Amino acid sequence: MERAEIIKEIKKYFNIKELVCNHTYNKFGDSSWQFLDTKLLHTLLVIRRDILQTPMVINYTGHFQRGLRCNVCELVKTKVNTYLSAHILGKAFDASMKTLTGAQARALIKKHQDLLPYPIRMEKNVSWLHVDVRDTSTQPQPKITEFNG
Repeated sequence: MERAEIIKEIKKYFNIKELVCNHTYNKFGDSSWQFLDTKLLHTLLVIRRDILQTPMVINYTGHFQRGLRCNVCELVKTKVNTYLSAHILGKAFDASMKTLTGAQARALIKKHQDLLPYPIRMEKNVSWLHVDVRDTSTQPQPKITEFNG
């Protein structure tokens, strides 16, 4: 899928405010889509529409750093060393679902990993679903790599 088609489809499930921090949205508004990686958007679309098939919540009232994080987000400002999280690169999201736990969502994604358009990383042993498309290898990657945050 082309980027424009991916964004058109993902808008059926998510508003840009749900995917970027409030600082980014306040400055760039609807043009904030430019900061999100195409592979991430395509992966999020497939996970939401085809694999989990249930509403997902990323950013919500009081929690604005679960998608794209900018340099003035509290989670980023508190770092004293170099911080290159997939979130600040526009390549990660943290989501919650009312109908699934994080563990259940990860299990479903593993079960249907053949549907994933790109290799992903998932954080394990957390109550939410963290997915990113950061390429951490010079070798071909498996569809899913799990890591401890």
